[in-house]
Amino acid sequence: MGRSRGGLTTKIHAVVDANGNPIALKLTEGQAHDGRSAADLLDSLGANQILLADRGYDSDALRVEMAERGAWANIKPMPNRVNIPAFSPWLYRYRNLVERFFNKLKHFRAVATRFEKHDDNYLALVKLASIRIWLRHNESVT
Repeated sequence: MGRSRGGLTTKIHAVVDANGNPIALKLTEGQAHDGRSAADLLDSLGANQILLADRGYDSDALRVEMAERGAWANIKPMPNRVNIPAFSPWLYRYRNLVERFFNKLKHFRAVATRFEKHDDNYLALVKLASIRIWLRHNESVT
């Protein structure tokens, strides 16, 4: 994927549900901007849903797109923003579900160490690990 002085770099982007289970996954190059990759990843969001995202996704274009779909983007604004949009710190606390998903994902050695050099193979490993996370959640629920 991406190449830097440190070697190959990859970012994993994820959309999770209210239980912290993955809905959509995407890989981008490590040097790519987060906000630019979000448009096609967020196709699963619809009316009356809330997007909780970190500052890397803060853009007016993304907020407008979510509003057109009927969803609300509760994204922590960048500190240098002049026009600060509506933001709920109380709702933002639930973004920890995404961080918990990434923590669970890093328990899989092949994902954490990124042995795969091809992006398609690495995405397949990430998806396999995500399936295991889904199955573990369903075992604990039943």
